[in-house]
Amino acid sequence: MLQKSQNNSFGKNGEEIACDLLTKNGYKIIDRNFSSRFGEIDIIAIKDATLIFVEVKTRQSLRFGFPEEAVTSQKIYKIKKTGEYYSLIHPDLPKKLRVDVVALLIENSKITYSKIITVD
Repeated sequence: MLQKSQNNSFGKNGEEIACDLLTKNGYKIIDRNFSSRFGEIDIIAIKDATLIFVEVKTRQSLRFGFPEEAVTSQKIYKIKKTGEYYSLIHPDLPKKLRVDVVALLIENSKITYSKIITVD
């Protein structure tokens, strides 16, 4: 079992890997770890004139299912609300919005599964 600080660094490592994966797939990262009273967004990016709010889920095993399965409809709703707020306070950014999930499985320090999933 990971300690909280180890878990935080595992999650941060996952976010770094996600940024690399997104960049390699044509996303331009513009912000990270944005939070408001509505919620928190791991990564904010632009691709194809669309403002994309990215949730990163990193797992060490499939014991509890694939990482993307942990992103509930309630979590997506919170990301959308937070994203709408972000869009309001950044009027110069694209108006087309979407949510993506980056799912990562890192076993024994190796990336064994990585996927970018468009939610809407």
